[in-house]
Amino acid sequence: MSKSKKRFNWKSLLTLLTFLALAGTVYALRAQIGETVRNLKDANLWLILLLVPIAATNHFMQAKMYQRVFRILGTRFRTKSMFRLSLELNFVNNVFPSAGVSGFSYLSLRMKDENISGGKTTLVQLMRFILLFVSFQVLLGIGLIFLALGGDANDFVILIAGSLATMLFIGTTFVSYIIGSEKRISSFMTFLTQVVNKVIHFVRPKHPETIKIDNVQRVFIDLHKNYMKIRSDFGQLKAPLLYALFANFAEVTAIFVVFAAFGTYVNPGAIIVAYAVANFAGILSVLPGGVGIYEALMTGVFTAAGVPAALSLPVVLAYRVVNISIQLPTGYYFYQKNLHSQEK
Repeated sequence: MSKSKKRFNWKSLLTLLTFLALAGTVYALRAQIGETVRNLKDANLWLILLLVPIAATNHFMQAKMYQRVFRILGTRFRTKSMFRLSLELNFVNNVFPSAGVSGFSYLSLRMKDENISGGKTTLVQLMRFILLFVSFQVLLGIGLIFLALGGDANDFVILIAGSLATMLFIGTTFVSYIIGSEKRISSFMTFLTQVVNKVIHFVRPKHPETIKIDNVQRVFIDLHKNYMKIRSDFGQLKAPLLYALFANFAEVTAIFVVFAAFGTYVNPGAIIVAYAVANFAGILSVLPGGVGIYEALMTGVFTAAGVPAALSLPVVLAYRVVNISIQLPTGYYFYQKNLHSQEK
């Protein structure tokens, strides 16, 4: 079989899998979509339309964040290129049920033509999560202040916010500790790869080492070396962290606007806490886009903060469905465009 024929088959297969994943996401959201369509008749559609520029602002901020992290590591990209990348990664992470792992793999493949190593792309994506998590903690502090001023800071909501902030801090510290030493990251990833291989070996007895340990070690040693460039001057992360904070703020603003579209004012602190909890759980979920878990947790936090479920549930569903409807088609377009460009 010719090389071009193999490429064609690979591209066709990936396109088919992507389409099926997208169809699966729409199917999983079918109940929410139907409910949202019914609820939108009671909303101010002009305010709902504001979600378009808000979503664009969110991805612009994430694009600048990616751009600055890549620049710290010695690679320069145009903002337009990173804006497209942000939309593509959003699409991949939403439609492929992998708890966010798909984004790491896709970014590595996406940057092969740029001669950027897997270790560097893995670090960039890891820094994206760390920066967003750190800015979550800033937002949580602001949210608790708003809740206290509004008299809505009950013990349960404070416990949720405090627990989440603690987990984020411990997680960020643990990751920094592991990748800060070549010996630690090599040992940790070797152990993790061996565990994964044993699980795969149970399903595929003829393949004792599906994931090559040597390859994994090379990637993560490269990640460590690139991380040391960042660690040499953490002051370089001020701008990326600020962009991450603005990206999260844009999402919080979107939820606030949807509440306003339904004619209701909600304490911004409740929105911040609900958003942080739902996103953290959504990242850990293996379901497409964290569907079900995201909506349930966000509604639950709103209820704990004194927002009736009868009000918060339609708003959360509208926010999720409209936001996904805005972002996934554009992400899918750029994803497919990049896939086809790699075959030329």
